Amino acid sequence: MPFKFSSLLAFTFAAASFALTGCGGDAPQNDESASDDWTMTTAADKGASEPDASGFVWQTEQFADLKIIRYQVPGWEQLSPQQRVLVYCLNQAGLSGRDIMYDQNNRYNLRIRHLLESIYKGFDGDKSTKGWSRFETYLKRIWFSNGIHHHYANTKIMPKFSKAYLAELSDAVGVEVSDELMAVIFNPEVESKKVEQDATKGLVESSAVNFYAPGVSTEEAQAYYASIVVEGSRTPVEYSLNSRLVKNADGEIEEQCYRVGGLYGEALEQVVFWLNQAVQFAENGKQAAALRNLIAYYETGDLEKWQLYNVNWVQDTEGDVDYINGFVEVYNDPLGYTGSYETIVQIKDFDASARMKVLMDNAQWFEDNMPFMDAHKKKEVVGISYNVVNVAGEAGDASPSTPIGVNLPNSNWIRVAHGSKSVSLGNIVSAYDKSSGSGLLAEFAHDDVEVARSESHGALAGKLHTAMHEVIGHASGKLEDGVGEPKQTIKEYSSTLEEGRADLVALYFMLDEKMVELGLMKTLETGKSEYDSYIRNGMMLQLRRLEKGADIEESHMRNRAWISHWCFERAQENGAIVRVDRDGKTFYNIKDYGALRELFGDLLKEVQRIKSQGDYEAAKALVEGYGVKVDQAIHAEVLMRSEALGIAPYGGFVNPEMQPVYIEGGIIADVKLVFPDDFAGQMLRYGENYSFLPKNNDYVAK
Repeated sequence: MPFKFSSLLAFTFAAASFALTGCGGDAPQNDESASDDWTMTTAADKGASEPDASGFVWQTEQFADLKIIRYQVPGWEQLSPQQRVLVYCLNQAGLSGRDIMYDQNNRYNLRIRHLLESIYKGFDGDKSTKGWSRFETYLKRIWFSNGIHHHYANTKIMPKFSKAYLAELSDAVGVEVSDELMAVIFNPEVESKKVEQDATKGLVESSAVNFYAPGVSTEEAQAYYASIVVEGSRTPVEYSLNSRLVKNADGEIEEQCYRVGGLYGEALEQVVFWLNQAVQFAENGKQAAALRNLIAYYETGDLEKWQLYNVNWVQDTEGDVDYINGFVEVYNDPLGYTGSYETIVQIKDFDASARMKVLMDNAQWFEDNMPFMDAHKKKEVVGISYNVVNVAGEAGDASPSTPIGVNLPNSNWIRVAHGSKSVSLGNIVSAYDKSSGSGLLAEFAHDDVEVARSESHGALAGKLHTAMHEVIGHASGKLEDGVGEPKQTIKEYSSTLEEGRADLVALYFMLDEKMVELGLMKTLETGKSEYDSYIRNGMMLQLRRLEKGADIEESHMRNRAWISHWCFERAQENGAIVRVDRDGKTFYNIKDYGALRELFGDLLKEVQRIKSQGDYEAAKALVEGYGVKVDQAIHAEVLMRSEALGIAPYGGFVNPEMQPVYIEGGIIADVKLVFPDDFAGQMLRYGENYSFLPKNNDYVAK
């Protein structure tokens, strides 16, 4: 499970939060009115930050609602040449599958990206116009989101240039834009939302993701999934994790498997090639065994081999280098079955990991002291591994927008029987911190006491929340006997319920004296800082990522809303949280932190019950009642207050680039790391070097 960064972690990082929702900016151009695409634009500041004391520029540019950041890779020079080559091979494998994410997000994405990139590279006309600036921004937003839908809002990114301007550009470079692509680009009703979460609108029918071929209905997909589940299995596979559902010539539902020789086979062949190279440089036998099982999985598409890989991968804890590679998180599937392609290559931060080892050592204590029903507690917590790592490269669903923490595997039975790995991406958090400012804290904190508390404790509070969320939260609890996996029982609410459950675990223990006893914090003021930040974000601040009038769509954002609003509603009885209106501005002030902790515990107990018993109606009531609708007056106020600060609400990254050092015979002997600062340049290089898929991967029934 990924943990996305947000200001709930610490207002030290608030300006950099990126895992929330919304598309900002002006309305798209209306072709019925006169367009100013051909008028000259005024030169604008790119939005780069000043170099730090060492001369490193952390933020390279800002456009639309996005900021582009660079990160460093501590520990790179301490790796041996063989380890650096291993990292290179793993990173090449990840990048080789990059186009899969585009095609999974929408079936038109690759066609549109190739069209726009050909224009961007081939146009030699006037680039000083408003139209060109709008075109460039539109393309950058598509690169950032791996497609035409906003990476968190799920709404379609609408161009602000006109159809006439695009027609002129395409004519200038000699490319043709079909009427079909014109409609996809400019018509807001076509492919309008990436993931629909309102079941009344048709979860599959109204979602633009490419996990279901046109013509497959929600009812048909759900019936198919129900038909392939092996009832009573204690080791169920992650059904349909790596496939697209289509209708064959007879109108029957079948799966198109992601594998070599199957769907996305051209890219997976390259992934497998580089994984085979990585095996030669593996640090130990367990790592090599896991890689071989991953290769076998990609070659066959066999989900039993995916399970074997995950068991091997969980047990591989001895090396300095680790990775995530696969069809992993199911948030982009409206039915929660198919995983999005994702890769992260990482190096252990041994000093930071050693400081946090106490969490792993005390996992059983936390489980025993959960506010769960006894039937929902694990009797024995096994195989939890937690490390702070430094990212060396990312691709697919993890790039350019990245998680800051990950807990895998997602299979419940593997977690119970074999354990899990949790990581916090330390250098990513650090990069956000170094590129951020304090403007949002000063604007939205209730008083100087909150500001001072955040400045003193917010950074640590955010790191501890992430660690508790991933290590203890996701690994906690168990299902009742005979209850199916959450994606089968609580369905479209499973993702937000699981992320909220892990958040609640972190929040509940952040104000426990055990955290001080274990040396994780010096004072409970750290926990109070996290409570301040979480309520501020859930009640107000995250709304700055939403367009006016929009509902909350993204799973993490929903969970922050339903936790905050549920607790605030009940806090009115004892005054634990009060709303303060001052000088036309709204603030939330926590008056009784202990009482709020009790509310977090009450809600955590209920959320665990919902998961353990598969209570769909209770999940629906919680999420729909507290996590979807927005107070429009508060939303308007948040937008007005935050827009004045000029801080982009989302951030993503330019990756370091690895340059192999060859010796005689074409053998890679070592790898150098460089840090580009041009987002567009990197995206174009990726397009030139890793475009292995056809532009059109639509299913054709035979």
